[in-house]
Amino acid sequence: MGFSYEDWEVGSRIEVGTHTFTAQEIVEFAERFDPQPFHIDEAAAQASPFGGLIASGWHTCSVMMGMLVRNVLGGSTSLGSPGIEEIRWLKPVRAGDTLRMFNAVLAKRVSASRPDRGIVTTLWEGVNQADETVVTVRSNVLFGMRHPQAASGGAPA
Repeated sequence: MGFSYEDWEVGSRIEVGTHTFTAQEIVEFAERFDPQPFHIDEAAAQASPFGGLIASGWHTCSVMMGMLVRNVLGGSTSLGSPGIEEIRWLKPVRAGDTLRMFNAVLAKRVSASRPDRGIVTTLWEGVNQADETVVTVRSNVLFGMRHPQAASGGAPA
């Protein structure tokens, strides 16, 4: 079994995975979901304040979500997320950039209304090959308890 609520430790930080962006995937994603000129057209991107083709911030977040699900949440007791608190796109992601994703645990608490689960607050960090943080995402995730009876005062099964 993967991670349960009890496994997350406040202050811990793990490396989740890496992804290298290509011009083709940047354009393909943007054509479908964020067709701004600096995401889909090299000439327009060159003339933009970015000075070249950049990935959509939504593309970057989608890549990070995929890494998180494949490398951490698969097999866990994750019950999804009640929402994202904050996204910061700090630097552009360009074709050829390799993003490393880290996940840090900022806080956790047992749900007051559903003591068989807990809420874990995390900070995703996307760091490029120059060790520059390019994106951060502050998120809450619901996780089931491995031993919910212990959280409610009962003996574990």
